[in-house]
This record gives sequence, structure tokens and C-alpha cells, in this order.
Amino acid sequence: MKKRKNYSRFRNDKPRTACGIFGVYDHPTASVLTYYGLHSLQHRGQEASGIVSSEYREDKRRQHFNIVKGMGLVTDVFKDYSILKDQLKGRSAIGHNRYSTTGSANNEKNIQPLIVNYRDGNLAVAHNGNLTNYRTIRKRLQQDGTIFQTTSDTELLLHLIARSKKPKQIDQIREAIDQVEGAFSLLILTDTMMVAARDVHGFRPLALGEKDGSYIVASETCAFDILDARYLRDIEPGEILVINTRADGKEVLQSYRLSQQVDHSHHCIFEYI
Repeated sequence: MKKRKNYSRFRNDKPRTACGIFGVYDHPTASVLTYYGLHSLQHRGQEASGIVSSEYREDKRRQHFNIVKGMGLVTDVFKDYSILKDQLKGRSAIGHNRYSTTGSANNEKNIQPLIVNYRDGNLAVAHNGNLTNYRTIRKRLQQDGTIFQTTSDTELLLHLIARSKKPKQIDQIREAIDQVEGAFSLLILTDTMMVAARDVHGFRPLALGEKDGSYIVASETCAFDILDARYLRDIEPGEILVINTRADGKEVLQSYRLSQQVDHSHHCIFEYI
């Protein structure tokens, strides 16, 4: 049996908090930026790391999602730097550092981001937090015939989006996020947009930044510092922020609100280092 690496040397250096997520939209070195962003967020999760990139394939005339993920620290999973340029091509990417709270820590299928291809194209999700009504919704979906591939509550979001009857993809995503409860922040990457969202209480942090004219999103602003990126603002509690590109090539932001709102936010101080 292969012995699992001991990462206690890192865990003793900084407090363990929760998963770290990072995303960049429409930048020529998206996966490289995501790698360094995840490296700066390593204190948030040391069990596993992964990156998904969105690449336009000229031969197929459509977007293709590339994914590399594995157990261990960011530098272990991506120890060969050529992976970023050769296997993770594309102008948009999201990444995840895992600190398991739901689902087995030893199950490699639980490593995020999770991806799926459905009727409206590719979809990837990176999620930090806990969905408190996960078991109730999962049981309902299983009774309807849904087959789950992981034990992670993150997979629930993929199924809710794919099962939505809404004609527009953004409305499918909004409907799915509206159904889940708990403390969470998340990033969703599709063929045409990147979506960032926080729970209505704002328990889990998520910030918006900018580098070289491209938008980036991260669990903490320390990820902006390492990239010399500019902090713009926090994603608001209960906000769903959509980043996409207009016909003229300019990136635009669209903000939506979750249907369930509260009067004030409740930040978890242990989320900030």
C-alpha cells in the first residue's frame, strides 16, 4: 500500500481554515496565475489541489475543459511547471485547495474542481464551505434516478444545474444556488462565463480583483498580492456575480441576488489570515 505523504510540516506553520478557491477570466496565462493564486492560499487546504482551464479548440470549433488535480500540496500536484502551459491551456481557469469537511479526504474523486459536460456545454465548480441541506437534496435527487460519482456536497450543484429546466444557463445556475443552504463561497466556470457567489450570511470570504485588464476572484486578497493584482471589492453576501465578455471583447460584470436574504452578514474571523 502506498504511504500517504505527511503534510504536518505545513500545517504547523499556519492555522487550517477551509478550502481555498481562485479563478481568472480571459487572461493569456490563466493557469499560471491560478497556480500562484492557489500557492498563496495553501494555508486554507493541504489535502489536494486542482485546476481546470477553458481552452478554445480550433479543430473542434468549441471550448474544451482541461483538468489536472491530485492529492497533496500545490507544489506536489504541479511540480512539473510544463503542466501549466502544456496541459492547462486556455484563457480562463479556476482552482481549488482542499480541506475536507464533507466527503472522504482519501477519495480522489472528491478532489475539486468537479467538471461535467451537459446539454449547454462544459461546467466546472470549485466550492469552499458546507451545504447544510446537502443530504436532503441528495436523497431527493437519488430517488429521482440521479447517480452521484462522489461523496462531496459540491457535486450537488452540478446536478441541480444540469437538471434545471430554465432555458438560459445563468438562470440554471441561479436556481441551483438558490436551493442550497449553509456557509459557502463558490466559483463556476462555463464555456462563456465565470460565476462567483457567496451565501447570504457571508460566512465564507470571496474577493474580486483585476490584473492586466482581466478579472480574478479569490478566497483571500493575499492571492492578489502575489500576482501584483488590484483589489476591487468583496463579493457581497448573497451575491451572484457573473463575469463574461461582450461582442466587442470587453469584459463585463453582472450582479444578481440570492432569493433568500438576511439583514446583516456574519463573517467568520478565522477565514482571514
